[in-house]
Amino acid sequence: MNRIRMAKMVAASAVVALATACSAPVPEMLKADGVERVVVDGSAYAAEFRAFRDSAFGLGEALVADGGDGSGGNVVSSPGSALVALAMLRAGASGESAAELDAVLGLALDRRDEAMNALLESLAKFDGDPGGVDEDNPPRKPVMHAANGIFVDKDAPTGESFLATMARHYGTGVYPVDFSDAGATKPAIDAWVDRNTGGRIKEAPAKYDPRNTFSLLNSVYFAAAWETPFDPSSTSDEPFTLAGGGQIDVPAMHNLLETKYSEGTGWRGVDLPYADGFVMRLVLPDVGTDASPGAPQLRDIADALDAAPLQTVQIQLPRWDHKCSFDLRNVLESAGLQKTLTTTEDFNAIQPRMTITQAAQAANITVAEKGTVAGAVTQFNGRVTSAPPRPEHTIQFDRPFHYQIVHVETGLPLFMGTVADPRS
Repeated sequence: MNRIRMAKMVAASAVVALATACSAPVPEMLKADGVERVVVDGSAYAAEFRAFRDSAFGLGEALVADGGDGSGGNVVSSPGSALVALAMLRAGASGESAAELDAVLGLALDRRDEAMNALLESLAKFDGDPGGVDEDNPPRKPVMHAANGIFVDKDAPTGESFLATMARHYGTGVYPVDFSDAGATKPAIDAWVDRNTGGRIKEAPAKYDPRNTFSLLNSVYFAAAWETPFDPSSTSDEPFTLAGGGQIDVPAMHNLLETKYSEGTGWRGVDLPYADGFVMRLVLPDVGTDASPGAPQLRDIADALDAAPLQTVQIQLPRWDHKCSFDLRNVLESAGLQKTLTTTEDFNAIQPRMTITQAAQAANITVAEKGTVAGAVTQFNGRVTSAPPRPEHTIQFDRPFHYQIVHVETGLPLFMGTVADPRS
């Protein structure tokens, strides 16, 4: 494993200038020398896409069950963002942690990184600049901007094979920074988050720690108009029954449209289409049934709605604007990732004796008559556990020097001498 050397790296072909109100300087993104992103055919990865979908359902079940810091039982999360970030982490894992990630997340795929490359490339068909979106008027052509970012301490060895995988399949390099310089590095990371979420999330979700040597981030930004917008004049206050049985009045939108509708044991659902490429899947549980389906039922619902015919449906849907943040360590520990979050041995391919110190996610969503805007950031931070403390001074005895052996209590120099030539 070698240190990141400028001679061994090349600048990324397109480095976007990131800025915050204080114009935080952001380092140049570097990629593994000579490694280009592989072009893949998404049609060859149908089985892997289904496996990723099922993994995301499991993560989503865990996130919603945890609830984060959502208020009043409202939860918004991004299992897709968490899955991509965990897949990137898996690319640098070995031993028990690799086996655990494969078992818990279903990532034991021969072509895992290639398939994730294909998935990201499929999403990239809708890529755009979040900063250019008028969120009061979501675009007819959806903007789905996914970004991967890795910040590494410039003095910490980072594995070349890991860097090559990130460049080849995840389209990213690394940003070398000095984590001990919080005044420069925290604003740089926050600027990356701010830019890639169109300002919906201003700061990285994990609390900044200058002892870290590694920070992996995935962001997801989505903005899209409905295929058939709701007429604001049809929005009216309607009763909404709370989980405890109480009833409130909320602004509710109304629409009549032809769309996919299905129902099964304990649920009814509809796919509300955006103008292109995406739908909002809405699932209404039967009275007295848990509003958060488990992963197995989510798979059944997805299969049913994917195969459902178009039907004419009258929809009443409340507006909502929610945000949430999660301590992912709690979520992932509950899901079964124990070794992954404590090991000091299984991420040597990323950095020697690296351990995961923090895991967090922030997400928000706005749903209204014209469409939807949402953003999320997932972050995994790590630290080289065997790294020596950074020296405050450097001294090199590379010329003749004096020495003593001193008795500390009395100050008596027991030995004293000069080294003029260490060879003789």
